[in-house]
Amino acid sequence: MTTITETMANDHRHCDALFAEAEELIAQGDWAQGREKFEAFRNTTENHFSMEEGVLFPGFEQRTGQAAGPTQMMRMEHSQMRQLMADMEAAVAHEDDERYLGLSETMMMVMQQHNMKEEQMLYPMTDQVFAADAEATLQEMKML
Repeated sequence: MTTITETMANDHRHCDALFAEAEELIAQGDWAQGREKFEAFRNTTENHFSMEEGVLFPGFEQRTGQAAGPTQMMRMEHSQMRQLMADMEAAVAHEDDERYLGLSETMMMVMQQHNMKEEQMLYPMTDQVFAADAEATLQEMKML
């Protein structure tokens, strides 16, 4: 049986790989491919956030009664990352590699801290809370 932790951590790795590829291409001045990889990173990350905010977090909150707990912090961090992605997108549009690379350093730190909190604390909690319903929850998340 696949756990929520495994599935979502693997999704983090996928987002991280796209992020690193975009950063490398942009650092090399390859704006065409860098733009494509950045868009793939942004879209994949937004899908990840949607799975969490649309299914996982509400289900966790409903089952635990904790609406002002770890999920609230994760949503705030998602908002921060969305703003960073918007700023990065503007840097890509202007082909401003210095701005993009500066923002990407910030994004990398925010993502690493965020992912660590989810993978070491929140996801294991969701595995316990969802228990036998984990597979159905994962399927529901994939349908978003």
